[in-house]
Amino acid sequence: MASVLRVVRSLVVASPLPTRTFLRGAASGSWQPPPRQTRQRKKYSAMRKTQQQNGICPVASFFSTESVASEATGNQSEDLSISQDKEQLSELTGEGSTYEFQAETRRLLDIVAKSLYSDREVFVRELVSNASDALERRRRSELTGQLDQAETTSLEVHLTTDRHDNTLTIQDNGVGMTKEELVKNLGTIAHSGSKAFVDKLGTSGEGQEVIGQFGVGFYSAFMVSNQVDVFTRPPDAALGHKWTSDGLGSYQVAEVAGGEVGTKVVLHLKPESREFSSEDVIKGIVMKYSNFIGFPIFLNGTRHNTVQALWMEDAKSIGEQQHEDFYRFLSRAQGRPRYTLLYRADAPVNIRSIFYVPEEKPTVFDLSREAGSSVSLYSRKVLVQSKATDILPHWLRFLHGVVDSEDIPLNLSRELLQQNTLIRKLRDVLERRLVKFLLEQMRKDPEKFDTFYDDYGVYIREGVVTTAEQEVKEDVARLLRFESSALEPGQRTTLMEYVGRMQSSARHIHYLCAPSRVLAQTSPYFEAVRRKDIEVLFCYDQFDELVLLRLDQFLRNKLVSVETDIAVDHFKEEKFEHLMPESERLAEKDAEELMSWIKTVLADKITNVKVTARLDRHPAMVTVLEMGAARHFLRTQALGRTAGERAQMLQPTLEINPGHTLIKKLNELKTRDPELARLLVEQICDNAMMAAGLTEDPRPMVSRLNELLTQAFKDR
Repeated sequence: MASVLRVVRSLVVASPLPTRTFLRGAASGSWQPPPRQTRQRKKYSAMRKTQQQNGICPVASFFSTESVASEATGNQSEDLSISQDKEQLSELTGEGSTYEFQAETRRLLDIVAKSLYSDREVFVRELVSNASDALERRRRSELTGQLDQAETTSLEVHLTTDRHDNTLTIQDNGVGMTKEELVKNLGTIAHSGSKAFVDKLGTSGEGQEVIGQFGVGFYSAFMVSNQVDVFTRPPDAALGHKWTSDGLGSYQVAEVAGGEVGTKVVLHLKPESREFSSEDVIKGIVMKYSNFIGFPIFLNGTRHNTVQALWMEDAKSIGEQQHEDFYRFLSRAQGRPRYTLLYRADAPVNIRSIFYVPEEKPTVFDLSREAGSSVSLYSRKVLVQSKATDILPHWLRFLHGVVDSEDIPLNLSRELLQQNTLIRKLRDVLERRLVKFLLEQMRKDPEKFDTFYDDYGVYIREGVVTTAEQEVKEDVARLLRFESSALEPGQRTTLMEYVGRMQSSARHIHYLCAPSRVLAQTSPYFEAVRRKDIEVLFCYDQFDELVLLRLDQFLRNKLVSVETDIAVDHFKEEKFEHLMPESERLAEKDAEELMSWIKTVLADKITNVKVTARLDRHPAMVTVLEMGAARHFLRTQALGRTAGERAQMLQPTLEINPGHTLIKKLNELKTRDPELARLLVEQICDNAMMAAGLTEDPRPMVSRLNELLTQAFKDR
């Protein structure tokens, strides 16, 4: 495609062959006009003879027969309304001129017409956009005094389908074209009259409603047409012109008399493109791509673009009902928006956008990573992508909305975005603004935001996990919400609020993952850190641990799970005083012997055994240096492995409470009833592993529990 673009930019206007030149060639037999052209000439010659015999002026309008009568009576006024009469005949005032496309242009015409666009239906978008540009140019010319403004002017685009003749007509009453402009704009691929008009306006900021950029959109008509006829007349010209081509290498330009101001494009559709002569098909395409064009669009006499482009309006002028209606139009749903953001910016990127957060909860299909974007990309109110995947990060796919930017770098077909720094900048600007907006809603109404977080929190967690840049990751993490050991049950806090409550010497944010607050508060790990008088965040969602592992730090404060904090304390050999008096604990010698025995019995499950002074109500706990990472690894990479393999990978340490009744009873049983002692120590170890979340399947311990119960009640 890059090589094609380089050739396109190097093209010049096709060189004309004057009328007398090709007529001489025809007389000598060295040139033969196309069969269609020969038939037309015979038709026009016969028509002129009949008109002359009847005393009728030998000219006719290419839009309406009314203008012929007007000229015959000397009436110089213009009828600026667009005629919808199907009996619109064209009469050439003389022989036309044939122009040959250059060899490079001929090849490129084939590429543009048949290979450039991914979907044939976009030709409607291109031609309607061209019509809109023509109307905008006329409107601006009248405002600046370059053209006389008529009070009856109603600038419109009209489309007419004809199933019988298999044609589609797109007509406007815009600025029209002279013969020279026809040759320049339609005879040269990649010459854009709209872009030249904007360039002429300079840097004043005007011309923002003009759509065209590349000068190739018109040729998309040849994807579906055997022949394209263009009738056009500028407002200040008495005569118009007809441009005709079959897209195979040449085109003809002939002068025609009268006619309405503007341009009419008649597409003679190919047999395999007959569906584009259907009103329903064209209506769907117009509603999809051109629904927000700034001028009325009529299809067979009925206007269809009635929805207002709210993203271009001032926020204060839009009512709640308008937002609801527009949200339903975008989402194709009957719900209401939970949050609404209308965002506009001119720097560093031109942005006009509107975003909605749905009120209803996302479905399973919505939550899927395979779900696409629900934000549409427009350029000057013309659809570029209905599901734009590049202008927002994937985690924001729950939003519905529109982004319109004049600065987006489109490719030649105006269908795809060119990946460059401007697109990344646009994505970054929108992401930061949306995060800021959600933070504002959190502060404004915490309860409403908590409901939103319950419904859409999984997207926010995904945003933290999938974002690479730490700064952006921390921005998204400001939206995370957790319960805390320092707050009442049900009350949530943020990482920012946690940092605000930290002691000046603290450098860690502590968290504990558990299915519920009850399990978190009764966990041996929470019991072990309570003596340090630190606040602990409770993470109930199964993905919270992965999110905090990926986040790693927040505002230069390390995120640390309490299990890891305990393990680190042991590595640092940090000492804690026992809560029980020495008389109620195992003697140091007995504890050493018991640890040695446990290590032998559980050699395939644990790596080390230690005595801990942190526990009070629990007999034991398991510590791993990186507990969160270990749990994630077991869930994703170590399924089905044996206990020995898992122990070898995790290197777990069993920490026992020498003052607990079960540990003291175990010490007695190891010599008095070794078999029962073995059952008991295995159960204690599995209980600790289960509390740590390191147990893959707890069902194997059921038979051991039954045996323990049998032994316990055997003598009763």
